[in-house]
Amino acid sequence: MFNAAALPHLEWLPTDADRDALASIEAWRESAKLPNLRNAVRLDASAPDTWPIDRADAVISINMIHIAPWSATEGLLEGATRVLKPGSVLFLYGPYFEPDVPTAQSNLDFDESLRRRNAEWGIRNLDDVTALASSRNLTLAKRIAMPANNLSLVFRKA
Repeated sequence: MFNAAALPHLEWLPTDADRDALASIEAWRESAKLPNLRNAVRLDASAPDTWPIDRADAVISINMIHIAPWSATEGLLEGATRVLKPGSVLFLYGPYFEPDVPTAQSNLDFDESLRRRNAEWGIRNLDDVTALASSRNLTLAKRIAMPANNLSLVFRKA
């Protein structure tokens, strides 16, 4: 809702794979009454061939890939490659492990907590995500350090 309110010239399509999350998104959307915020739709990132869209000017994924199996990351990047035109942006936000960058204890604890809940979850290595993106014709254009040991990553489709 925040992004749609802050960027009223853009049309936003919120998505989630979880039906309860979709219901929550819809409640917030109805409360916000923003004309540029479309109805939330179910989207399973791990199944890019089933995405309910054929084209997007940008794909934004916030706090998803660490709370999902690696197959969701693979699908997200494959789907983004399919729906984005050259030069368009895939924006990822969340925690990552980086080589030669000390990991905050809070991220180590968070990663352990995620893996206890589901062995397929966990903070991802930035190099792994970047390599996978590169194999899908997406290049890391910008890395921005964010509060709470998170990163904003801007990929561009070649």
